[in-house]
Amino acid sequence: MIDQELVREQDYVRALYERLDALQEEAEGQLKAVRRVDVGGNHQSRSERDTFARLYEDRIVQLREVDDRLAFGRLETMPDDSGDSVYRYIGRVGLRDEDHKPLLLDWRVPQASAFYQATAATPLGARARRHLLSKGRNIIRIEDEILDAALLADPEASTHQGEGALLAALTAQRTGHMSDIVSTIQAEQDRIIRSELAGVLVVQGGPGTGKTAVALHRAAYLLYTHRDRLRDSGVLIIGPSRSFLQYIEAVLPSLGETGVVLASVGQLFPGVEATKEDAPAVAALKGQAFMADLIARAVHSRQRTPSAPQQLVVNGDRIVLQPELVASAIARARGTGKTHNEARVTFVKTAINALSRVWLEQLQSQGRSMDETDLPMLREDLRLADDVRIALNSAWLPLTPQKMLQDLYARPQWLEELTPRWRFAQRKLLARPRDAEFTIADIPLLDEAAELLGEYNAVDQAKKRALKEQRKRDVENAETAIENMQVKGLVNAKDLAASFAELDERATTSERAARDRSWTYGHVVIDEAQELSPMQWRLVLRRGPRRSFTIVGDIAQAASAAASASWKEALQPVLDGSPEADRWRLEELTVNYRTPSQIATAAETVAMSHRLPITPSRTVRSSEWPVETVADAAVAVRSDLALGAGGTLAVIVVDAALDDLESTLRAEFGDLLGVGALGLSREIALLTPQDAKGLEFDAVIVVDPAAILAASERGAGALYVAMTRPTQRLYLVGDAPLGRS
Repeated sequence: MIDQELVREQDYVRALYERLDALQEEAEGQLKAVRRVDVGGNHQSRSERDTFARLYEDRIVQLREVDDRLAFGRLETMPDDSGDSVYRYIGRVGLRDEDHKPLLLDWRVPQASAFYQATAATPLGARARRHLLSKGRNIIRIEDEILDAALLADPEASTHQGEGALLAALTAQRTGHMSDIVSTIQAEQDRIIRSELAGVLVVQGGPGTGKTAVALHRAAYLLYTHRDRLRDSGVLIIGPSRSFLQYIEAVLPSLGETGVVLASVGQLFPGVEATKEDAPAVAALKGQAFMADLIARAVHSRQRTPSAPQQLVVNGDRIVLQPELVASAIARARGTGKTHNEARVTFVKTAINALSRVWLEQLQSQGRSMDETDLPMLREDLRLADDVRIALNSAWLPLTPQKMLQDLYARPQWLEELTPRWRFAQRKLLARPRDAEFTIADIPLLDEAAELLGEYNAVDQAKKRALKEQRKRDVENAETAIENMQVKGLVNAKDLAASFAELDERATTSERAARDRSWTYGHVVIDEAQELSPMQWRLVLRRGPRRSFTIVGDIAQAASAAASASWKEALQPVLDGSPEADRWRLEELTVNYRTPSQIATAAETVAMSHRLPITPSRTVRSSEWPVETVADAAVAVRSDLALGAGGTLAVIVVDAALDDLESTLRAEFGDLLGVGALGLSREIALLTPQDAKGLEFDAVIVVDPAAILAASERGAGALYVAMTRPTQRLYLVGDAPLGRS
């Protein structure tokens, strides 16, 4: 009977793949046809052709990405009028036959929700749920869960009951890249994934509860369900590190979604990619909300009135620039309410106008025959004069965020002027050479400065205004083009219009968003959100001013020195002054799917001994290996490799000891070892606790837990993170006690 069912399901899935291949072949044919179109030298026609080519290219990529495990489930619902049960197959994308009859339901559609949420107590119209376990395009096993007791009386109703599909996924070896959970989503996870788009949703859960998987699947669900709203603005997913982003990068494409920007906090300021962490005390200082006031004072201080009159030489004439004239021009410019660099245009124009009149009166007093009609000539001479340029730049200098922050750190006297109430020790934390690389904690400060400074020059401003007007005209042209090419409904006019400009000819929404600092997203997902400092929250809020957020994390795992102690504290800068302030929603994930019970118990013992606010969770399995304490990291690596169990192995060590341990392990294990993000593609990954956040491995070796505890005020959180990364085996190197002494 089992073999018959397996053959039946294989036949159906084979037909699905035939349809998938046919659609891919069709898209490839359409792409070839579009590329053959001769549009001559007309730029707009060329852009239209290339846009439709991209439409078919994207479709081909989507169909290829969902090839693996195309269909993973079948839902049996109540009998129809004929008395036969109705079967709905669930998969990564939706498929229809040539007559538009549904063959496969996309897992995100409402009709598929019962596959995840139905229980025997609340069947939601379902009688049974079948899991299709596959390898490549072949079904290798089927497992059934009976939801309708009437089916149990029929010996042919099912082949198996239980949670075999979930447990098989949990115990499978890790590959260094995250797998999607679309075939094994559980009811509490599915409810969160399908939660409404608007407002702030906080997902709190301990290690192994699937927070990251839920966040990514929620992004895919929202993009599918609210495509019209999110098509033009996109979705931003913020992760804790580059290694984390490398770990998750394949999940969304495998679910049929590619229109998402993935970034760490260090990548949220275009043109700067920060990977270096500051010392904990420095990061904590830079993360405080009062740094926004310091940046504002720093910008304001670059608008200064000279203390004494200045003599300027213009075309051989000596002109006196009075402080009052400069002060009046500064006041006029500030009154515009524009950013520093934009208001500077008003300052320069006002100052030169006033100075030209001073010069005219001076020339007239010398007997020159000049009048008001000569003012334009005088203004131009002033604008080109070196002395005038130097004087006006000294009063109001155009600035980039990078230069301003470099000056702030490298000029202790200026910093002291700006922070009269700070202690010397605080200022010393910020001191560094001008050419030092920017750190992750600097990114929010750069963004804060950019918000106050505006575009660096008038040319950039003019380009943006012209581009905005051009895009408005392009949308009208795009609507006409869509009608002419008879593809209405296949492409959006705004998407087509975006490609008319040469700069954006091949750029997707996500590509344009990633390079534009002022881009605002329709929805923002923040993973490991408990790590964000108040200044980082300000940065995130500027990326999502609609306050449509999915905030995922675990307060107990906070390891950053600037992290918040509670969600209420963390969300204050996000919701302060917003009508949503008292209406954010909290969902908790309570089942630990990843961590074996013996490892979870050891980690929770450490957490509770340090009074970490852990979220109680229930583990669903144990592994055959106890938690081991060993004396040496290399011994632990050799021991785990000798098991022959395969999978992934991580060695987690405090940052200060990383280089020494790398040398030791490299001498013995050579190219098997990779450090940081590179380690995810090697047999042995050497990571810091920060690098390991959000990741999972078959085996983990935690080196010197006492050193991790002592590394920062949040050392207990960092150790808790490190101990909860494994899915099978945990080794502790060193004999220091893990609890409080």
